[in-house]
Amino acid sequence: MTALALLAVVAPVVFAAGLTAGHLLVRRVDRDGTDHGGPVERATFHTLHTASAAAPPLRAGLTEDAARKAVRRLRPLFGTAALGLTADDRLLAWDGPGRHHADTALDRVRHVLQSGRTQTFPVRCPDPDCPVRRGAAAPLTADGRVLGALVVLGAGESASAARATEEVARWVSVQLELAELDRTRTGLIEAEIRALRAQISPHFVYNSLAAIASFVRTDPERARDLLLEFADFTRYSFRRHGEFTTLAEELRSIEQFLELVRARFGQRLQVTLQIAPEVLPVAVPFLCLQPLVENAVRHGLEESVERSRIGITAQDEGATARIVIEDNGVGMEPDRLRRILRGEDSPSAGIGLRNVDERLRQVYGDDHGLVIETGVGAGMKITIRIPKYRPGVHSAPPRTASGNV
Repeated sequence: MTALALLAVVAPVVFAAGLTAGHLLVRRVDRDGTDHGGPVERATFHTLHTASAAAPPLRAGLTEDAARKAVRRLRPLFGTAALGLTADDRLLAWDGPGRHHADTALDRVRHVLQSGRTQTFPVRCPDPDCPVRRGAAAPLTADGRVLGALVVLGAGESASAARATEEVARWVSVQLELAELDRTRTGLIEAEIRALRAQISPHFVYNSLAAIASFVRTDPERARDLLLEFADFTRYSFRRHGEFTTLAEELRSIEQFLELVRARFGQRLQVTLQIAPEVLPVAVPFLCLQPLVENAVRHGLEESVERSRIGITAQDEGATARIVIEDNGVGMEPDRLRRILRGEDSPSAGIGLRNVDERLRQVYGDDHGLVIETGVGAGMKITIRIPKYRPGVHSAPPRTASGNV
């Protein structure tokens, strides 16, 4: 079951928990006839609002800051004395009175961690004014593991309060599952980017430095410029922040790469760029174009003795930016291309194509994967359509140039 499906299943239960906890509000009709809804509608809205306010902190995982914000927002669901969240048997946050009963609660939390089941328990206090007399602790789980517990303390024993504790704990667990999925997705993306960085082969690095060295005596200024291009290209490729960049930044890195290639192949490489200024600020996945251009160079220059032509265009198409990378290289059999994109060819074959295609589909959906036209001896044309605006897609701050490049 997907995370969204889990959320869809659990959310109605949370709303029911809010109703169980006693938030049945009176239907109100203003003098002008405006109906503000009956008890069920008002209670559902209140529970939805409370849950939506508590969700963002929990999506960061089970941390002290997230727990502190969450318990403050979740306690109104129960209308009870106190609420606490733990990671294992360590108390992360407490909201409300009765903090002096934390040790009693944590003792019960240890039973929850061992059994994975909700515990209800009495709370004995010599203070007649203490509002805490009963408690419940329910497990918080993610990926089949008990991570901690939700603790609710109140004035008296109530089967509905214990049920509400369990249901809200399940909802909190879903948020923790989503946080885990976010971390896993981020880890996968970082692994994919590391794979792309590994594709920047020692062969390319060696040849670039050799080409720079060849200009040291004959054209020192040219050697200096190329060295700065190389330094900025590698700095961008190995940067450690930002899942996204701008199209302008990605194209700048491509220009540096191609400049280093020209230093080696000279007039054998012909590049044409047609870029609409309107699409330069569009956010794109980091290293989504550079591997495709490297692929074009490899199949054009390094596998052919003829002059290589590479064309890069970026056009504004309203809600999307259309990017095309085209070369006149050796091309590829369509059947082999399909095997590469499915990951059925050799592990090293087409790593850039497959990697970029998968990341585009992860971010934008299957309709935004690579569209590739090719054939043996017919070159290759790759088309990408990037939505100009997508929630959660933001580029990192622009890099600082290393010199006059």
